[in-house]
Amino acid sequence: MSENKTLENLMAAFAGESQANRKYLAYAAKAEADGNINAAKLFRAASDAETIHALKHFEVAGKVGSTSDNLKDAVAGETHEFEAMYPGFVETAEAEGNSDAVRSFIYAMKAEEVHASLYQEALDSLDASEEIYYYLCPICGNIEKTIPEKCSICGASGTKFIQY
Repeated sequence: MSENKTLENLMAAFAGESQANRKYLAYAAKAEADGNINAAKLFRAASDAETIHALKHFEVAGKVGSTSDNLKDAVAGETHEFEAMYPGFVETAEAEGNSDAVRSFIYAMKAEEVHASLYQEALDSLDASEEIYYYLCPICGNIEKTIPEKCSICGASGTKFIQY
């Protein structure tokens, strides 16, 4: 087995473990909503286990660089999503008449543009010492630096935003 195949396998494992993490969190929320607390706890524990696996695979693959390099990578990834990936997804969902998917893609596309801007801002001020708080909209994934009255993307109340 070549080193390139091992790297491919590490990245495939990272992708699989990452998806399992998110899937199990969705399952946990459903189990909790259904009143199945023990199943919800198991799904959350397994989700965290999958995160441990994913992070180790990503690290071993050599994909974690300096903070500056990581911010540059994040800007590029988010920019790709809002410029190239999501517009095509929106177009396809519209053509297929799937309004829920259209809304989901548009929320994500608009939020990714904000994320790219925030990453670039963090990169540009990497040596700044002032602590910044970020506020996440739990509906669409928008991130703000102050709590808004309402989300600029989905209109959710600012009282729902989560502070980081």
